[in-house]
Amino acid sequence: MDRKRTISVAAAEAGVNIETIRYYQRIGLIEEPAKPLSGFRIYPQATVNRIRFIQRAQALGFSLAEIRILLELDDGNCKKTQQLAEQKLALIQQKINDLNTMAGVLKQQVKACKTNTDTACCPLISSLNSEDG
Repeated sequence: MDRKRTISVAAAEAGVNIETIRYYQRIGLIEEPAKPLSGFRIYPQATVNRIRFIQRAQALGFSLAEIRILLELDDGNCKKTQQLAEQKLALIQQKINDLNTMAGVLKQQVKACKTNTDTACCPLISSLNSEDG
């Protein structure tokens, strides 16, 4: 039998705050245990494990909607899980490419600011105000 794992103990074990557990319950990612007539709800180890799963999936960039799908797939369908992971990876790669492009443009603007001798005009501000930019 699980020890007396109240919501505060479950939150501490999972490394989240109590409101996170309540939110996950409201949106159906975890079940809310029945409340005994006298006392506090007791959370099983499986709930703590599920919260940790959710947290690790979020750290990999999965949204809560995608995590819901992963939880439904569980270990039973590796092909569908692989497809979801490949889609996420492609999206992350695209974001990296976009960020690299943004970094390159910003790097050029910073260089233009460093070499600017016109104190009445800032190249970065001018480029942001430009209709061409």
